[in-house]
Amino acid sequence: MNPEISRRQFVQATASIAAAPLIAMASDAPPPPPPTRRPNVILIMLDDLGAADAGCYGAKDLLTPNIDALAASGIRFTDFHSAAPLCSPSRAGSLTGRYPTRAGLESNASSEHGSPNGLAPDEVTLAQILKGAGYITGHVGKWHLGYADNLMPNAKGFDSSFGHMGGCIDNYSHFFYWEGPNRHDLWQNGTEIWREGQNIGDLEVEECRRFVEANKEKPFFLFWAINQPHYPLQGKAKWREHYKDLPSPRSMYAASVSTLDELIGQVMGKVRALGVANDTIIILQSDHGHSTEERTFGGGGSAGPYRGAKYSMFEGGHRMVSMISYPGVLPQGVVRDQFVTGCDWLPTIAELTGAPLPKRRLDGKSMAPILRSGTAPAQHSWFHWQLGKQWAVREGDWKLIGNPVDSSHKAPLAADDKLFLSNLAQDVSEMKNLAHDHPEIVQRLSALHEEWIADVKDRS
Repeated sequence: MNPEISRRQFVQATASIAAAPLIAMASDAPPPPPPTRRPNVILIMLDDLGAADAGCYGAKDLLTPNIDALAASGIRFTDFHSAAPLCSPSRAGSLTGRYPTRAGLESNASSEHGSPNGLAPDEVTLAQILKGAGYITGHVGKWHLGYADNLMPNAKGFDSSFGHMGGCIDNYSHFFYWEGPNRHDLWQNGTEIWREGQNIGDLEVEECRRFVEANKEKPFFLFWAINQPHYPLQGKAKWREHYKDLPSPRSMYAASVSTLDELIGQVMGKVRALGVANDTIIILQSDHGHSTEERTFGGGGSAGPYRGAKYSMFEGGHRMVSMISYPGVLPQGVVRDQFVTGCDWLPTIAELTGAPLPKRRLDGKSMAPILRSGTAPAQHSWFHWQLGKQWAVREGDWKLIGNPVDSSHKAPLAADDKLFLSNLAQDVSEMKNLAHDHPEIVQRLSALHEEWIADVKDRS
């Protein structure tokens, strides 16, 4: 069976109720039956997971069997990038298909109830376009895109919402973890609820299972944003025991990673038990790199060969674990090395489901050609990141960072490293600044950045 199918065939296969499987599975097993209706979509957003912190991404000391199984059932990306190395702007990019700056959320949204600081009120989310296409939409877990009534999930296209609106909470008391101790943050459909003493991960699994079962006969979209392994590192007891011989803080981080992996397995098990696995697109990404903050005991995560972590424009800040699975329609057990981004999910999902794109400027591009073929060209000629004074632009293998920060502390930055140039094909570690060797490339990429700064102000 020829995997190089046409775009028209691909859309028909994913949006039609009568389409046959177009791409054989990697295994010798017979392919599952074709989709019987428009596919469900589950978008799983992890929080602070290091770029190398899953078994399928090379981790030898972590158990992540459910993430690994998801990768084996679909397509795993090796050059996937979040829209920002920070929580809120990364989520904004994935849910709007736009640069966070264009979406009005370049930095973190407020974690204070009633604050107007968040996603621009007129932004159109993935939930809104899918709801307009007849989908039932649900949010579970972390939001962190706005804590005012007009910015919370039920106002942004979600039929139901369960979780916390700010950046992080204690897993058992559900109080805001950054400061307090007097800011409780657990909500259901815009109403504060109390579940003190109950683990937030278990509550999220319960809500995800309820949502999937209630809507198993309809196309649904579930955005499940797990606040792990983000601090506090409160892994389950069985995993704390399992990793007790690892050094700190890797041991605490590892327990949190395996806890979240187990939660994923529980929800995926429900999807299979309900018989809708072959009708469901499952997407997973981390929002950015691992944290090296004091609240996470200075680290614990790993970016593998990459420099940088959360807050950094080096690769470890935004090159992420990510994968997509759609059994019987997309290839299984394959890897894609092309450059793709979190902003690409919205146009990709729209194409897979047949939902119309919003009448807005989109910065993301559909991954459909890349999903079909490992030799398809990258869809982006260049891509930009901005976080405070830090910025970066990538064009092909060349990447220029302005005012870099190395939150992984792999090496000191010199006074003349204000513009830091790397060729990722030659050195993915970004340990040597090539700016002085290639001033013409620095000039070209700097000009691209200045053009982008002017263009991204257009929010139409």
